[in-house]
Amino acid sequence: MKIAIGADHGGFEQKHRLVPWLGGLGHEVRDFGCDSTESCDYPDFAEPVARAVAQGKADYGILVCGTGIGMAISANKVAGVRAANVTSPQFARLAREHNNANLLTLSGRFVSLEDNQAIISDFLKTDFAGGRHQRRVDKIMALESTD
Repeated sequence: MKIAIGADHGGFEQKHRLVPWLGGLGHEVRDFGCDSTESCDYPDFAEPVARAVAQGKADYGILVCGTGIGMAISANKVAGVRAANVTSPQFARLAREHNNANLLTLSGRFVSLEDNQAIISDFLKTDFAGGRHQRRVDKIMALESTD
């Protein structure tokens, strides 16, 4: 699976550890930065990860910042992205099953690395349920084409 990943300074430490972990699971990982704990702006990293997902260059995206909230808001501005800020494995499963989320945002400050690994694992192994949920996802995606 191709995964695009990025972080700001608040998520750098976890991203730095998630990249080799994901690679060890057999995923092809493209790291869009950042590359240190020096203060930076999360939209600068959310955008290229979100665009990689929207353009089909990555199957899924993962973004890490202090809370994951700013990354989710930023990524969801890119047409074709359904980013979910997730803090538990159950929410990861539901984001995939019900919302067909294609980008996961995580908290690097308030959720442990181990918990984020469990969240990622459940996110990546869960399929979209379709059915009644497809109608809802279609309505979400239609919002991108309205004024």
